[in-house]
Amino acid sequence: MNQAEVTKLMSALRIAVRPRHRNLKNPRGPEGRLDKLRKTVTALVKHERIELNYQRADEARGYAERLISDAIRHGDCHKPTMEMADFWLVEKPLVHKLFKVLAPRFEEYKVSATRMYKAPKDYPGWYRKRAVLELRGNPYPPLLPNSSNNRNLLHNVLMDEARKEHRREKYEEIAAQIGSDTVPAAAATETVAAKEDPKTQTQA
Repeated sequence: MNQAEVTKLMSALRIAVRPRHRNLKNPRGPEGRLDKLRKTVTALVKHERIELNYQRADEARGYAERLISDAIRHGDCHKPTMEMADFWLVEKPLVHKLFKVLAPRFEEYKVSATRMYKAPKDYPGWYRKRAVLELRGNPYPPLLPNSSNNRNLLHNVLMDEARKEHRREKYEEIAAQIGSDTVPAAAATETVAAKEDPKTQTQA
């Protein structure tokens, strides 16, 4: 089996997993660290938006992406996928949500199922990087403002200039039409005035 066939056996994540050290120490050791990650993934599936430490959010995001990707690819009839969902989701009713709600939602997505933002830190206080981890399509208001109406964006500037040019052309057409209508009217007025002027008739 070549490398191309091996890659088909696993779901490809749509996020960049960077090989960096994460300081996720736990008094209970590796078991406690894994248990905390399980609770984080469970909370993300349940609430669809959570705020937590940046390091834990960064690592839990990869497991959540893999869980959703396998649920979309294999469905609820695949035993290994069901076992993985049963392991990562501490609250068992969320297994139904994973396969019946989240998998159909992200089935046609071309981007990652999750988003992560850096949260503002508390000041003054002990500095600790915080993050907001959420699922796309959640029912909450967006965290980032809608910048599509920003007048300084390039496409908005171009649209404004095109709109001004269109109005300028329309004004020129209207002015030209008014001018063409005014000239015959002025000529007719001069002709009538000349006929009514007795000095003009005497000279003729």
